[in-house]
Amino acid sequence: MASNRLGVGVLGAHAWANKAHLPGFKSCERMDLVAICDVVKDRADALAQKFGIRKVYTDPRQLIADPEVQMVDVCTPTDTHLELSLAVIAAGKHVLCEKPIARSAADAYRLHEATQAKGLRSKTGFTFRYSPALRQIRAWIEDGTIGEIFHIHGFEQNSQFLDPYFPLRQVPAGADFAKLSPQSIVGYGSHLVDLMRWMGGEFGAVSASMKSYVPERMVRGYEGMQKILADDGTVGIVEFASGAQGVLQTSIVAVGNYPGVEIRVYGSKAAAIGRLVTERGDAETLRFARADAVEFEPVTLPANHFPPGTSVKTMWAELYYQNLARHWADEILDGGRPEATFLDGARSQEIVDACVASHFERRWISLPNYD
Repeated sequence: MASNRLGVGVLGAHAWANKAHLPGFKSCERMDLVAICDVVKDRADALAQKFGIRKVYTDPRQLIADPEVQMVDVCTPTDTHLELSLAVIAAGKHVLCEKPIARSAADAYRLHEATQAKGLRSKTGFTFRYSPALRQIRAWIEDGTIGEIFHIHGFEQNSQFLDPYFPLRQVPAGADFAKLSPQSIVGYGSHLVDLMRWMGGEFGAVSASMKSYVPERMVRGYEGMQKILADDGTVGIVEFASGAQGVLQTSIVAVGNYPGVEIRVYGSKAAAIGRLVTERGDAETLRFARADAVEFEPVTLPANHFPPGTSVKTMWAELYYQNLARHWADEILDGGRPEATFLDGARSQEIVDACVASHFERRWISLPNYD
């Protein structure tokens, strides 16, 4: 690209933009925060002032058309992701979209194909790929340190929605509250699926079960307590295309701290456990064991996995999103290796859809062979 800085426009001025996206972009010297847009102007004004953003819009079409904006971040409610991402792509601009990038795998693939046709870069907001601990595990897999992968266990367990008075989010418009609706598997579960696929390759088949534990709760956009069958926890068994075995569990009512993600990888030479849970001031921990030294020992992570000025003491959302921002800028400005693209978002959605189908059909669901 002509410039060594990337002009950034952000759609959405909600809590996650404030906590993660904008601090991440602001910290990256290769990114220039040009504009922000929100249908509520006061929200956009407040974040513009906080993060030094030059322009404020209330119409996403105006932000997308801004000639200074080279990349658009879609950080809006789920039901808007598809339409807004397609508009960004039609304008010939790179796009980052929060997950899920669409409500169905078919639409997610449609987004991927649209970016490919235009020669654009895309990124799905798979924040946890940018954990220093998990990037180290991925490096050990790539360089052969762990050996042939036998087992991958993925857990996402936090108590975010254990309190029935904490409003449930991202319930689709017109949802039938009397029918079990995917929540846990779609929310953090999509991250978990992506991480397991990133570590172990394509899924071959899944068998899963969803369960609702909190029968009555607040739901964003509705008045008062609602009787709603929502997936509070999903457990699944995975057969990877490679022959490796996997177990996944995602829960939004399991007692524990944010973000509650844990990945365990067991191979022929070694094993590693990355635990992304904020405890005693640390955002994450990493432990490692070898076949000839089976006791797991803590690992001090190398500095190159951390953005400048951060450490394991940095709040996890800022730490991971700062890492995402610097990698994303390098991808676009330097032509770096694409990572967490819309194709990855589509594959994750396809697996999530298979888990949901497995629950309702009470059977194993096979995934396409992409070899």
